[in-house]
Amino acid sequence: MDDLEKAILILFDEWGGPIDEGLKKQAKDYCDENKEKPLICSVCIEKLCFSNSAQVQFWCLQTLHEVIRVRYTSMSLDEKFFIRKSVFSFACLEAIDENNVARVLEGPAFIKNKLAQVLVTLIYFEYPLIWPSVFVDFMPHLSKGAVVIDMFCRVLNALDEEVISLDYPRTSEELEAAGRIKDAMRHQCISQIVRAWYDIVSLYRNSDQELCTSVLESMRRYISWIDIGLIVNDAFLPLLFDIVLAGGLLEQFRGAAAGCLLAVVSKRMESQAKLSLLQSLQISRVFGLVAEDGDSELVSSIATLLTGYAQEVLECFKRLNSEEAKSVSMELLNEALPSVFYVMQNCEVDASFSIVQFLSSYVGTMKSLSPLREKQLVHVGHILEVIRAQICYDPTYRNNLDILDKIGREEQDRMVEFRKDLFVLLRNVGRVAPDVTQVFIRNVCVSSVASSPDRNVEEVEAALALFYALGESVSEDSMRSGSGLLSELVVMLLSTRFPCHSHRLVALAYLETVTRYMKHVQENTQYIPNVLTAFLDERGIHHPNINVSRRASYLFMRVVKLLKVNLVPFIEKILQSLQDTVAQFTSMDYALKDHSGCEDGSHIFEAIGLLIGMEDVPLEKQSEYLSALLTPLCQQVEALLMNAELLSPEEAPAKFAIIQQIIVAINSLSKGFSERLVTTSRPAIGLMFKQTLDVLLQVLVVYPKIEPLRIKVTSFIHRMVDTLGASVFPYLPKALEQLLAESEPKEMVGFLLLLNQIICKFNMLFHDILEEVFPTIAGRIFNVIPRDAVPSGPGTNTEEIRELQELQRTLYTFLHVITTHKLSSVFLSPKSRPYLDPIMQLLLYSSCNHKDILVRKGCVQIFITLIKDWCASPYSEEKVPGFQGFIIEHFATNCCLYSVLDRSFEFRDANTYVLFGEIVLAQKVMYEKFGDAFLRYFLSKGFPAAHCSQDLAEQYCQRLQGNDIKALKSFYQSHIENLRMQQNGSLVFR
Repeated sequence: MDDLEKAILILFDEWGGPIDEGLKKQAKDYCDENKEKPLICSVCIEKLCFSNSAQVQFWCLQTLHEVIRVRYTSMSLDEKFFIRKSVFSFACLEAIDENNVARVLEGPAFIKNKLAQVLVTLIYFEYPLIWPSVFVDFMPHLSKGAVVIDMFCRVLNALDEEVISLDYPRTSEELEAAGRIKDAMRHQCISQIVRAWYDIVSLYRNSDQELCTSVLESMRRYISWIDIGLIVNDAFLPLLFDIVLAGGLLEQFRGAAAGCLLAVVSKRMESQAKLSLLQSLQISRVFGLVAEDGDSELVSSIATLLTGYAQEVLECFKRLNSEEAKSVSMELLNEALPSVFYVMQNCEVDASFSIVQFLSSYVGTMKSLSPLREKQLVHVGHILEVIRAQICYDPTYRNNLDILDKIGREEQDRMVEFRKDLFVLLRNVGRVAPDVTQVFIRNVCVSSVASSPDRNVEEVEAALALFYALGESVSEDSMRSGSGLLSELVVMLLSTRFPCHSHRLVALAYLETVTRYMKHVQENTQYIPNVLTAFLDERGIHHPNINVSRRASYLFMRVVKLLKVNLVPFIEKILQSLQDTVAQFTSMDYALKDHSGCEDGSHIFEAIGLLIGMEDVPLEKQSEYLSALLTPLCQQVEALLMNAELLSPEEAPAKFAIIQQIIVAINSLSKGFSERLVTTSRPAIGLMFKQTLDVLLQVLVVYPKIEPLRIKVTSFIHRMVDTLGASVFPYLPKALEQLLAESEPKEMVGFLLLLNQIICKFNMLFHDILEEVFPTIAGRIFNVIPRDAVPSGPGTNTEEIRELQELQRTLYTFLHVITTHKLSSVFLSPKSRPYLDPIMQLLLYSSCNHKDILVRKGCVQIFITLIKDWCASPYSEEKVPGFQGFIIEHFATNCCLYSVLDRSFEFRDANTYVLFGEIVLAQKVMYEKFGDAFLRYFLSKGFPAAHCSQDLAEQYCQRLQGNDIKALKSFYQSHIENLRMQQNGSLVFR
């Protein structure tokens, strides 16, 4: 054994004893050095002749493969000939010379595959121009038996994978080589290869079925591009069907024959010729095989063949226009579909076949067959059964889905995604054959109720899911009238108690389906008691699973919104039924549970608010109901606040959680009461909410630094602004003072949003309160935010920076709201004056430089409004000393000229173009308010710095003094673009 062989064995960890990393690296370096030697191909071939080590053989073949690929063009003719002759001899089990008979084919499969890859690399470079006889020369050697036949199959497989198949990405050079090789093979040798395939399969079908399987699997790869007549003839086709149908043969062998038939069926050709081919196949001979054993490899192959056949027949039906062709296609399809449906429900189908796509395509063809014939109606039933089977959850996950652990959540998410296309298909079926669809769903529901509870969780859930999805294909008029079987289905749904209703999946599907059909109940109010019972008993709000009961609360709230007035006679019953739920919501156990997600159970209070907040409820009853809810909740808060100083750190979290729950409950309850009702028609109700607000504001006094409580109280004030209208005013100074007292920067965002809401609702009425709080707000904010840009870029994506960015963004909105609601005088109050300059500087910087174009637009709009508010007319006395000079000298030049000259200002961007419109409007407003003072400075300082000609400056003056703002905008854009071209990036304006 020489050093190279030793190095190879060390590299592959095949050297006896432990090998350290240093030695392994030495071995690798030594092998790599040898690869670079000029005679390495000869060395490799020599070792392939004599070495019995699979590792050495593999390294030599791998090296040959690499060297041929990289150095082929630079090799001498003699070297190429030697390599070609040697590699071909290895593949054909030939002696290289008188003394050397290579035994590579006696090695393991990975050695033979690598040898095939080397030979295919030579074919890539040399066939057909240099080595035209490679395939023809191989043929006589096949008589040597299974070893050479197997090698020939490996070569053909490698040729397909490495060069021909389009399943892998190819370069243009590779595509050209593939075309050249296929053309040459078609012209020269493919008929001989096909003959060899036939002879081998015929000869060995009983003695070596594994070899025959390899041959057929190779053949399958080539059918797509060879002359189909070589396979579809009186010799080969009967042989393939004979193998598929023969009972005593290996399943893999029969499956390989089915794969060849699928390749025949899938071959691309002109549609009429394809239809004739499909008709001649008499594929019905194999239909019975799919029922043999649902899990076998053969059945999977037959299933794939049948689905592929059905797809091709359907394509013929769609593409051919003659009545005869359509009739033949439909006849073939009708013959195949029952077996295809059986396959879809019971067998593994090849991943390349999309069940939904095929069925959707078939349903699409049904639209042209209206009215449907009897066979099509039967097929519709089969399609519905396929959908039902496909959407059923796997019982393996039953417990996971009930408790919704990590596995259950993943399975649910997967199924939600998987069902989307199936439900689209169901809607299409429902439109094509509504009666059949409704009958099917009724039967599925009846069947699922009748089956035993231990096995039908998945069946019931699937039945309900089908019924729910059906609602999307039903028109609103049909839904209301309950046309067809719809009314019967809804009644059955409302009156049914499924045996597995305790399971989370079934309970949720049931409630969602009931809610989906509420429009029918709205028109048929006799079913309201059934609806209420379903939601209020253990199937809904009183379901033992908290996730179900919370979802039921939300859905019940939606039902109440829809049925509203119709529910007035049932209010007493509903409230009695919900007493325990309402009490439980503010209990310690409930408060401390995880309420992540949008459904925390508070929707039940919103539902109650919607019920009792109607004017149809008599005032006395309304007051009684509301008091019965608010009084105990407020008393609970007062009790918790009273003993605040005695609270230990261990008790505090639970108490805070209860207070939060109570505020959430009252907040949700108030959503059912309109401003008109509580302030105009029934002020006594408004008084009850004011008293509640009084109590809840005490939370800020007692617990000023508990952030979650502050957030909840702020949310309630938002609610009361909407509900109580102007009558909330007396409470605002105290509320805002308390919120402002301890607010951190991140809490200031919520505070500003509250002020924005109040300003938008009350405008000038809010002036005095805003004037009082604004200096404190400005002081807090300017203490923490920078006067220009918040840091960005690498290393700045911290929570603190994100909070500052959000605060700055909210501040821009706040300033915009103030100015656009005629409250800009607030900036000028004696206490606010110190902050006027920082505000102006921030707005100026942001109007020119902010990365968010919408922020820049907002800042420009603020300046436009301030100019209008604070500047009466040209030559009049300044209302705000220094403001006019600031606008002319800084805003006009920096924002209206220099910022738009910057090439980052992209006119093609829609938002940027809107900003540009505001900038042009600002110039118009400045001219109207400042007159020549603005023009003189803009033309004498701004335009010359931008190298603007006198002629263009005069044109600008004319456009600005005119009345056509569109013409001004168009001129100014072309003006800016011309200036950019002149500068060619040589100047940066800032």
